[in-house]
Parts: sequence; structure tokens; C-alpha cells
Amino acid sequence: MTDLTTVRNGHRAQTDGGRRLPSVLIATRHGESTANVEFRHADSTGALTVPITCRDADIPLSLRGQAQAHDLGRWWAALPPADRPRSVWCSPYVRTVETARIALAQASGLGAVPVGLPVRYDERLRDRELGVLEMLTKAAIERDHPAEAERRRRMGELYYRPPGGESWLDVALRVRGLLRDLNEEEAGRPVLLVAHDCTVLMLRHVLDRLGEEELLALPPVSNCSTSVWRAREGRLRPSGWNQTSHLS
Repeated sequence: MTDLTTVRNGHRAQTDGGRRLPSVLIATRHGESTANVEFRHADSTGALTVPITCRDADIPLSLRGQAQAHDLGRWWAALPPADRPRSVWCSPYVRTVETARIALAQASGLGAVPVGLPVRYDERLRDRELGVLEMLTKAAIERDHPAEAERRRRMGELYYRPPGGESWLDVALRVRGLLRDLNEEEAGRPVLLVAHDCTVLMLRHVLDRLGEEELLALPPVSNCSTSVWRAREGRLRPSGWNQTSHLS
């Protein structure tokens, strides 16, 4: 006899190894933002400032980022039905909200997911906070905060915490808390997380148990890339990392 408490919205809860897990976990970084464009230019030219006056949380997508979000939605729609996320957890920052909205509209328009699928906004998926270094270019940090620049190099990115900000490991702590809730609430279901480069990287750190050297050897997380984990043998195990072949 089927235990109906293990079935939710057509998906059977994954309890292999005594743990409740999503069937598939897909994480993406938001599409290219206007700040990504400006900071890339600043890094290449050595500029001391960027023409951004809003909060980090309010930075929108660039036109290219919007196109990437459409590509993500088409990729979502092309997944096998059992792998198509029916639940979306998203950072509350504007660039992630826009990415989720565009991708969801694209996937819904192609008939792959229900129209009006709710999105859950969770502050634990927000970007790393840089404190006094927020919105400063590399050249500006070297000029105005040389002691911090040297401390950052000495400690390494995993452990370095700027004044008023977070280290990578601080982000990992909130990712661990989020995963505990997600595992319980989304057991047996495919889930999409829309987040930021550091957040996705810390998912890799937590789920794949990577050490500092392994993390630092990874390339940057690309805009609207997809990283996939599948429930198997009591854990979420990697099935694809930082993939961009779906982007035009």
C-alpha cells in the first residue's frame, strides 16, 4: 500500500539513506548585470570608479543578461519532464528576480511549466556582502584600502572578510541553513535556485565537500550557467557544473 505522506504534487519524496532530498537541484547565476559590464571595463582599464549609484541589491540585468535569461528558460523547457523544476527559490536582488521572471515566462510560454508558478524569495541566496569594499574597483581598493588589499591576498578569498562584509565561508553558513529547509520542503521535487556567483560556488563547496585549493582552482561561475545535482545514495551528487552550452 502506498504511503501517501511520501507523495507531494506527483513527486515521491526521496528518503534514500534516511534523508529527504529534492530529486534534482539546479542552480544558476543571474544573467549579466549592468554592474558586470561596468566592472569588467574598469578592471581592463584600471578605472577608479564605475557609474553606478544604486545599491548592489538594485542592480538590474543588462540587455545581454535579459537574453541569457530567455536562453535559460528555453533550456528549462527542453529538460525531460521529470527534471523540470516546479519550484523556484530566488535571491531577492533585482538581477536575480529579473532572471527568474524572464526564464519562468519563457518556460511557461513553451508549455513546459504552469503559468504563474510561484517564486520563493529567500535572503540567504543573496550575493556576498563586501562591506566597505562594495562598489569599489580593484584599482580603487589598492589606492584607498592598501592594508585591506594586502590582508585579502594574505588570507585568501575563502577566509577574508572585509570590514562590514562577508567571507566566502560566511556565505557557506547561510547556504547550509537554506539547504536544510530546502531538503525538507522540496523532498522528491526538482528545484531551481536563482542566485549569485559566490552563492552558487558555496553550494559546490557544501554539496561536493570541496576544500580551499579545489575551490580556488575553479573558473568563475558564468552568468546563467547551470549546475545540477541529483539525489543518489543519500546525497545530492553532481551531474553538471557551470554549463553554458545553452546560451546563444
